[in-house]
Amino acid sequence: MRLVGIILLLLYTLPVIAHEVRPGYLEVIETAPERYQVLWKVPMKGDAVLRMSPLFPETCKEQTPPSSRAVAAAMVKQWTIVCAGGLKDAEITIEGLQHTLTDVLARVTHSGGTTQTVRLAPDNIVFTVSGEPSTLEVITTYLSLGIEHILLGIDHLLFVFALLLIVQGWKKLVGTITAFTVAHSITLAAATLGYVNVPQAPVEAVIALSILFLATEIIHMLQGKTGLAQRYPWLVAFIFGLLHGFGFAGALSEIGLPQSDIPLALLFFNVGVEVGQLIFVAGVLLIGMLLKRLITQPLRWGEIVITYVIGSVAAFWTIERVMSFAT
Repeated sequence: MRLVGIILLLLYTLPVIAHEVRPGYLEVIETAPERYQVLWKVPMKGDAVLRMSPLFPETCKEQTPPSSRAVAAAMVKQWTIVCAGGLKDAEITIEGLQHTLTDVLARVTHSGGTTQTVRLAPDNIVFTVSGEPSTLEVITTYLSLGIEHILLGIDHLLFVFALLLIVQGWKKLVGTITAFTVAHSITLAAATLGYVNVPQAPVEAVIALSILFLATEIIHMLQGKTGLAQRYPWLVAFIFGLLHGFGFAGALSEIGLPQSDIPLALLFFNVGVEVGQLIFVAGVLLIGMLLKRLITQPLRWGEIVITYVIGSVAAFWTIERVMSFAT
């Protein structure tokens, strides 16, 4: 089964490249009757900015001109608009989105505190502003966001994959994945709800370090040594799962939660993460079983190569992420 890792790493070069084009973000906050503060964040690749912009109804006029600044590989614009009659039941279009390969997350907050969050794609560039987001809208939006986050989060998946290389037997595997799930669910909820506040940059560095630790454990296992991860995989999964939960919380904090449906949105974002994780695990196991039937003789070099690839990538991430907040 370990040989499948070589194939998976090749396949995941595409999502890694795709993940460089991050989703756009539109935030519209009603600050007074018929008056809205607009924030528009567009991904950048080098100096190039994606050519797309929000189009408001004709009843909306700019009250202040847009101010622009580059922040973390994105161009952020802010301005104020006044819309006669307000934005309820009005349509907002993301012009140019249909010519891209990215998505846009749009969030509208009304003066009463209700929040509407929708996800737009190249084949769906228009949404209607509602007064109250429907329960189904909240569920589908945050469920899909959770699935996408885990499936594009190569570091989280690499950690899970390394666990699959170490754990032997179905019972241990179920226990290990369950421990990882419980752990990151705890810290995801605690951090998102504001009970715990941990700086994101060090968390991301330790997540990379957790992958490097598992790669070292795999090498020890191939050398006939029994390491901590092999003896107590559920414990290792739980401890590092707490850190991965803070990573998920960082992503969710950028998205934001609808104030009227925080528990529901948080729950289904977490459910989406679990669904995506199970899809990945099932895919790895399925491909592993197929390869086992096709290749009767185990290729030890394949196991060693994939482990060193995992360790090298994790070491690079660790150094890169430490340097990002240490300088």
